[in-house]
Amino acid sequence: MRLSVVLSTLAGFVGAAAYAHSAGYFVTFMTGNTERAVIGTFVGDSTIARGAAYIIGSFVLGVFVASVCRRFWWSNHPHGATMLTTLALLAACVSDYIQESTQTGIGLLPIQFVAFGMGSLNTSFVKNGEVSIPVSYVTGTLVKLTQGIERHLVGKGSVYDWLGYAVQYGGFALGALIGGLVSLAVSGRFMLDAALIGSALVAMYTWRADIRYVRWTEKRRGEAGA
Repeated sequence: MRLSVVLSTLAGFVGAAAYAHSAGYFVTFMTGNTERAVIGTFVGDSTIARGAAYIIGSFVLGVFVASVCRRFWWSNHPHGATMLTTLALLAACVSDYIQESTQTGIGLLPIQFVAFGMGSLNTSFVKNGEVSIPVSYVTGTLVKLTQGIERHLVGKGSVYDWLGYAVQYGGFALGALIGGLVSLAVSGRFMLDAALIGSALVAMYTWRADIRYVRWTEKRRGEAGA
């Protein structure tokens, strides 16, 4: 639960940073992007429609690449997805810097890298080949939270049926709040840099949370004590 809350907080923070940096594009809300991609065509705003479609494609690609990496390289490593997310945010910052310094028409490429990272981050928890805890799927979290509360109130469940979802949702909201507060102190063009720093810190945390690292540390301490 602790790890899922940390990653949900990161997702909320990065989503807020991307929203503040771009023209109001969401990198965690694929439902809204799908509606934008379709409705934008009918209201005559093809730019928004294309942008939303590109973000969806980048998000899906992030899930795919992270899933392939998990299958062949970082099986059962909780930090693999956050490392890939951090690399995607680094690419976003670099492409954004190039765009700002050279006035190159990169367009939404930095935000597409962020969306790729969000797709990767959602593969952090996998069970039997399927994502067990989607860290940025807030709609589903709220549905499960409310169903858990209903079971608890009618006596068919306990507080544990909804507490985890409440904490996870709170973590995402906290991340968005942090992103909003950071945006008050940091101009929009530097929000991606703030997101990169936050992701790097979380990646370090997930690395240390790996059970193999914990056991290795305990072994080293035992050898030193002996």
